[in-house]
Amino acid sequence: MARNTALYFRLVEGKNLPAKDVSGTSDPYCIVKVDNEVVARTATVWRDLNPFWGEEFTLHLPLGFHTLSFYVMDEDTIGHDDVIGKISLTKEFIASHPRGIDSWVNLGRVDPDEEVQGEIYLELHIMQDQYRSTLHCHVLEARDLAPRDISGTSDPFVRIFCNNQTLETSVIKRTRFPRWNEVLEFDLRGIEELDPSDQMISIEVWDWDMVGKNDFLGRVWFPIEPLHKSPAVTSWFRLLPFGNTDEENGGKLGSLRIKVSLSEERILPSLYYQTLIQLLVESVQSPDQGDCNLLALLEEICSAESRQEVAVKLVKIFLGQGLAVTFLDKLNQREVKRTVDPNTLFRSNSLASKSMEQYMKIVGMPFLHEILRPIISKIFEEKRYIELDPCKIDLNRSRRISFKGSMSEHHILESSLETLRGYLSDIIDAILRSVEQCPSGMRLCFKQLHKRVEEQFPGAVYQDVKYAAISGFLFLRFFAPAILTPKLFHLREHHADPRTARTLLLIAKAVQSIGNLGQQLGYGKEQWMAPLHPFIQQSVGRLRDFLDRLIDMESETVEQIEKMNKAHKGLQRSFSKCGQISRTLFHPSVTIKEGFLHKRKAEAVNLVTRFTFKKRYFWLSSQTLSYSKSPDWQVRSSIPVHRICAVERVDENAFQHPNMMQIISQDSETQGGHIMYIQCKNVNELNQWLSALRKVSLCNQRLLPTYHPGAYRNAHWTCCLQTDRTVRGCSRTHLAVTLGDWSDPLDPDAEAQVLYRHLLLSKDVLRDKYLENSLNAEKAECKGHSEKGFAGMAVSSPARCLLFAIEDLERAHQAFEKREREDTPIHSHCT
Repeated sequence: MARNTALYFRLVEGKNLPAKDVSGTSDPYCIVKVDNEVVARTATVWRDLNPFWGEEFTLHLPLGFHTLSFYVMDEDTIGHDDVIGKISLTKEFIASHPRGIDSWVNLGRVDPDEEVQGEIYLELHIMQDQYRSTLHCHVLEARDLAPRDISGTSDPFVRIFCNNQTLETSVIKRTRFPRWNEVLEFDLRGIEELDPSDQMISIEVWDWDMVGKNDFLGRVWFPIEPLHKSPAVTSWFRLLPFGNTDEENGGKLGSLRIKVSLSEERILPSLYYQTLIQLLVESVQSPDQGDCNLLALLEEICSAESRQEVAVKLVKIFLGQGLAVTFLDKLNQREVKRTVDPNTLFRSNSLASKSMEQYMKIVGMPFLHEILRPIISKIFEEKRYIELDPCKIDLNRSRRISFKGSMSEHHILESSLETLRGYLSDIIDAILRSVEQCPSGMRLCFKQLHKRVEEQFPGAVYQDVKYAAISGFLFLRFFAPAILTPKLFHLREHHADPRTARTLLLIAKAVQSIGNLGQQLGYGKEQWMAPLHPFIQQSVGRLRDFLDRLIDMESETVEQIEKMNKAHKGLQRSFSKCGQISRTLFHPSVTIKEGFLHKRKAEAVNLVTRFTFKKRYFWLSSQTLSYSKSPDWQVRSSIPVHRICAVERVDENAFQHPNMMQIISQDSETQGGHIMYIQCKNVNELNQWLSALRKVSLCNQRLLPTYHPGAYRNAHWTCCLQTDRTVRGCSRTHLAVTLGDWSDPLDPDAEAQVLYRHLLLSKDVLRDKYLENSLNAEKAECKGHSEKGFAGMAVSSPARCLLFAIEDLERAHQAFEKREREDTPIHSHCT
């Protein structure tokens, strides 16, 4: 059985941010930290106090977390970036909103005493004799302390208060991983006479400074009374802040609109999800039952807010079952049959629309990148000033694009029209030539959709409806959104600047018009788009021919394509490693990630120069991590994935370089490990590579529990200052902390568990709506379904069988939870 904590967050936008630049604006971006570790960075929005980011992330944290923080920064080209403000949300606060948080939150001031991190390792016990009681506090070590000095380290020492006595450890210089191994003793005589709130031991960690006051690094505290009743308490304790005493700033620092949700899943063994999976499989394999079908039931009971995640999980479950195309056909058939006006077909955010969107993203994202990336990159690089709306033309901007002074409005319109036609021609030509590149699964879905629409709306009068249904998905829900916001579809690393964003908006509008088969041309307020109408009309004619060729695939069967999709996404195998890890394998032939990085071997010279880092092109598959001088270089070096022991971040002070990671591998013949240091160009690239490498090596046999965040230089580790090169690591590894991604392989158990969670929230709705009067009478009929198999359930109502499947899973979770409580020892210490 595995545990999975998935933290989803979306940074939507900001408003009323304070100006940090002399121009009266700011260049804001956001940094996201989980327990003081940077996990994401948004793109910078230049010269804007009301920025829009729209960036979303899903982080998998098997060991949980304590705090999620958002920092809004102002980027400066010279000097350090300015901190505008922050928002911190505790895990408990997020968990108290089971349907997620979606609201505006005011930014607060950043208090250095609140920016604490790390843990301290202590042993506490009380020695008693006939004369006195003595508290022995053995301060062993600390790890992952906050860096307070310019070198990226600290000079930590510990100060302990107990029974009106104060003692301190020695100062350990230049480290975030100090080892003191000192015992401090406190006489407890008379402590019972103190106020109960003072009958405790307070342990504070400080950074010693030669000049100025010392910096606070965190604290823990314990009541003395429980220590009298227990043996020695030895453990790692999380360092906590003093406590925020700031008053509400009233929004003076601006605010962020954020979406956050937390799901803590106990992934049961596969056997427990078979009833739910089998019900879903039967729902797409059985003859159509109209509104009594289980898929119709799912759409009705799931809230609009949860429909997208439900669609994602259903698509992945059916991909794993080799039934995704059949599932989508079932949904689309139902959607088409209940549509009266063909103009409203698939215009709502129904389960069918959401599922088709998610299927295209999962299966078709490489196709999208292949088609659009070269053209989008060209648009970003050229940064042309383009405008068709006379009301928005800025003649002053034209001075920067012409050596002949200001251009007239007429010349700007003509130049813009010519450039737009060129970009659009490149995009449309690339799309219309892409029949063979389009994934077979998408083509088959469109072919079946074409057939369903033609059956529902026959005749020449509805000739365009069957084309519009396909182009609505392919152009309006796939290509146009990617053109409008390429950052959100991983086509670019940064958001477009205002000039490029306007160009992309105009192109996306034209692509939408083509996808609508030109039906809206001449209507609406944007009559200034009229000069593009001839090009749009011409493209519509070519589009129909393209769609005919796209769905012309007589040679392939549904079964062949489903098998191919299933293999492409990976085969799921679940087994237990210490009862905690569920394995998901990538298909061996798939290149999971590739790109240029800078590498350095640990065995290189001690002197760190820019020449010790070599630029290499890397490829990652499920079997090897390979690299060479360039993508076309014939000679490649490689590391077998099964030999990877850890993939971790590197402290910035180790090489004075940011965004670094290390890959620790081990040969079967040797005891020691080999370390390769990798530098990425930004924190997002770093997290993506960390995540991809951890996913493929998650279940390797010799994963390390600890590692050194620093480097071994000048005969010692820069992190913990230990001189033995082979000494045990000073920090915990993050074996399964990964980012969710559209390219993740399938894990049907995890997908089924999330689907169950959404259904559990709707259990009362399901019962009240369908079973209020007949549940007691019918329950006996289905009670023996586990002995009789699913044949007895097939004749039962989908609502009843789904409700029983939910209740069975609920009882299984309760049983496992009870077992865990009984097996977990209760500790009397607290922090």
